[in-house]
Amino acid sequence: MDLLDSLFRSAAVDAVFSDRATLQGMLDFEAALARAESRAGVMPAETAAAIAAQCKAELFDHAALAQGAARAGNLAIPLVKQLTTLVAAKNKEAARFVHWGATSQDAVDTGRVLQLRKALELLEGDLNGLVESLATLAEQHRATLIAGRTWMQHALPTTLGVKIAAWLDAFGRHRQRLEETGNRCLVLQFGGAVGTLAALGSRGPEVAKALAAELKLGLPRLAWHSNRDRITEIGATLGMLAGTVGKIARDLALHMQTEVAEILEPAEEGRGGSSTMPHKRNPVSCAVMLGAALRVPALVAGLLASMMQEDERGLGGWHAEWEPLPEIVQLTAGALHHLATIAPKLEIDVERMKKNLDLTDGLIYAEAVSMALAEKMTRAEAHEIVQSACARAVRERRNLRDALSADPKITGRLSAAELDRLFDPRKYLGAAEEYVRRVVAASRTALSERRE
Repeated sequence: MDLLDSLFRSAAVDAVFSDRATLQGMLDFEAALARAESRAGVMPAETAAAIAAQCKAELFDHAALAQGAARAGNLAIPLVKQLTTLVAAKNKEAARFVHWGATSQDAVDTGRVLQLRKALELLEGDLNGLVESLATLAEQHRATLIAGRTWMQHALPTTLGVKIAAWLDAFGRHRQRLEETGNRCLVLQFGGAVGTLAALGSRGPEVAKALAAELKLGLPRLAWHSNRDRITEIGATLGMLAGTVGKIARDLALHMQTEVAEILEPAEEGRGGSSTMPHKRNPVSCAVMLGAALRVPALVAGLLASMMQEDERGLGGWHAEWEPLPEIVQLTAGALHHLATIAPKLEIDVERMKKNLDLTDGLIYAEAVSMALAEKMTRAEAHEIVQSACARAVRERRNLRDALSADPKITGRLSAAELDRLFDPRKYLGAAEEYVRRVVAASRTALSERRE
């Protein structure tokens, strides 16, 4: 079904995993293999050129490949047969060198690695744009007051800037993980039948080195046919990224509730409406991001389960990766794209945030009072006194400031001026602004380093 692709996915990343792109990845491997073997003296240069000339996905019968894969167990076997036929039609001598010394898994895995590299490059573009947007927002709102919430209840005053900085800091870690994962996992797969390149004799390592250079991929110390930690690491890294996008989507959706109404998705024609209720403004991007974040973990679990592959080549476990891994990439990329798109256009109601600070009639300042009292008595005693005052304020439906002013245990130790100060949210923000400065500076430094 294609009807929901534009909702859940990124068109650019989707194209990387199209049928044509999947075939072209394997064909790029075959063309590069021929050139590498020519460089190593395994075949003449004109033979390599004849093979490479036919390595174009548009020359292949896709329907026949699909039928052949159902019989052969993978796409590479029927693809190599078609490639051999195409080459033979132009150069019979060159046809016998097609896929020389390789195995099906070499073509499938390396083709997939080439797709993953392109997809991660596209994903990084959205990630960098999102980091820039969040850094700008965090800086703009470094002193904007908002109620901090724990267990979905008002806790203490904080700033919107530090909330956004926490999101931003997480994406900084994700960028580092993606870079490290790419360096470690986007590597050549080339081992022949059982990973020893026996069909190439003593030239195997030389061909492998030349092939990695042709494809601009890392060269592993040996083939990794049944050792799937690299594939799983890519999936798990993206799974964590999807989780952070989902966390932010959850936060935004909560802040977009009618009763809260502090942060809203951008208002655009056709966005967030209801089929029956004209007044509705639904968090549609949040719904999509959460949908992806809920689906990806199970797909990552599938990759983890498929790691237990037999001996030198896996049976079933390898096959189990083929569909979940692209789906992980596509769903994560789609969710990230939604967030990167709405982040610079979020509507932030600063006045509503200030108003919501007063929803608890001063209870949000209870810790500040308790800590001030604790300087004049034990912390346990101070906590008990303020807790009793809070209960009394709730019971009598009074503001906590009034309840405290009527308690001699408190007024005997804290003056009216001291209480006024304790009920000023700006006086109880701790290191919020410092944390915002740190995170924004670090993210912008990292961005500039990547551009150099």
